[in-house]
Amino acid sequence: MADNKKLVSEITSMDEDFTQWYTDVCIKADLVSYSNIKGCMVIKPAGYAIWELIQKHLDARFKATGVQNAYLPMFIPESLLQKEKDHVEGFAPEVAWVTHGGMEPLTERYCVRPTSETLFCDYYKGEIHSYKDLPQVLNQWCSVVRWEKETRPFLRSREFLWQEGHTAHATFEEAEERTQQMLNVYADFLENDMAIPVIKGQKTDKEKFAGAEATYTVEALMHDGRALQSATSHNFGDGFAKAFGIQYAGKDNQLHYVNQTSWGLTTRTIGAMIMVHGDNSGLVVPPKIAPIQVVVIPIQQKKEGVLDAAYGIAKSLSDYRVKTDDTDRTPGFKFAEQEMRGIPIRVEIGPKDLEAGKCVLVRRDTREKIECAISDVAAKVGELLDQIQNDMLARAKKHLEEHTFVAHNKEEFAENFKETKGFVKAMWCGDRECEDKIKEEFNVTSRCMPFEQENISDVCPICGKPAKKMVYWGRAY
Repeated sequence: MADNKKLVSEITSMDEDFTQWYTDVCIKADLVSYSNIKGCMVIKPAGYAIWELIQKHLDARFKATGVQNAYLPMFIPESLLQKEKDHVEGFAPEVAWVTHGGMEPLTERYCVRPTSETLFCDYYKGEIHSYKDLPQVLNQWCSVVRWEKETRPFLRSREFLWQEGHTAHATFEEAEERTQQMLNVYADFLENDMAIPVIKGQKTDKEKFAGAEATYTVEALMHDGRALQSATSHNFGDGFAKAFGIQYAGKDNQLHYVNQTSWGLTTRTIGAMIMVHGDNSGLVVPPKIAPIQVVVIPIQQKKEGVLDAAYGIAKSLSDYRVKTDDTDRTPGFKFAEQEMRGIPIRVEIGPKDLEAGKCVLVRRDTREKIECAISDVAAKVGELLDQIQNDMLARAKKHLEEHTFVAHNKEEFAENFKETKGFVKAMWCGDRECEDKIKEEFNVTSRCMPFEQENISDVCPICGKPAKKMVYWGRAY
């Protein structure tokens, strides 16, 4: 992300070049800037404010399920990492290594955490001795490093922010319950707070997390028809516990291995928000995670009473995240900035409005203008924010439905993937060889085996073998 440093004067149309449109919006809306550290981004205040609200909403949901926050080191000794072979192989190409402390070479390399399973295992080994110590339900908010070859703001960077939950349980069944519980927390957050509808399901063995017994995912569809894995939840069973020797004395006075889970969501979610809701004027931010929900813009603010009226309206909206733009820039510039930043509602107040005792409310999502008595602004804004949130989710659901296709045979499968249109539902035999062939021939991957299964046909459309699962396929970020 140190490349292509340029000022964006105009946003490229998403229909002309969606990739460039996305980057233009990230820069022009002041969410990020490029860094001299190749592959890393600076998250600017406007972007970080969105992340803070994501944290706030998610953290409250986590704690409601009994999760506690903790923080573990960012360095992992190589010997510790090597204890779980599958895990190491899964992350080996992306690991960044520390070889020196100051000027002295280290006796053992440390990796900068790509994820923290091994550290939590080492910690739990010293904390868990009896069934009375279970369950352990911890989460940490932190950054991780993965040495990506190709980077893009929010979607893929060498360092990114996330939360990672790590839990330990007495039984596989308890771990499975927590794994699916957290997946449902993510789905609820994405749909109700970010207005992003998702498909919930299980990853195939080819796509699951290294070292996991099962990986569950929530998959979202972007405006350009590509899929985005928006959060994952993993059931590790007792595999990590056996590798690290995490045992507890049960009620039967016998030693048992714990069963573990891990689950996470990243700043990639901000990228999802941009690509699901944005338009050619910039961001469209769902009210629940909008750092500024309402901007009050005085028109001809030097006219007597106008600025005072704007301040009065803002004061009446103190229950919301509100800003008064009293700068000396033109109203047209202020309107364009409000649209670029995706602020859900702007309130316009000028001399004629003041004389009539009214103002104008403008929705960012639809640009609809609504006249409103100044005395009714607070009530109307509250009503509109709820309506905007609901309408944004409804539009995103409609897009998901209209861009989800069914393939009964190989010809239909191929036809749907001549271009990137969206998700394709098709049956699958369950064989890794067939899945590999699909990726090679059509340049698509399995997104998930949805919990809500459908029997589209009795055979796999690719190889003709008996079908075992219905799968969502797609091209992904």
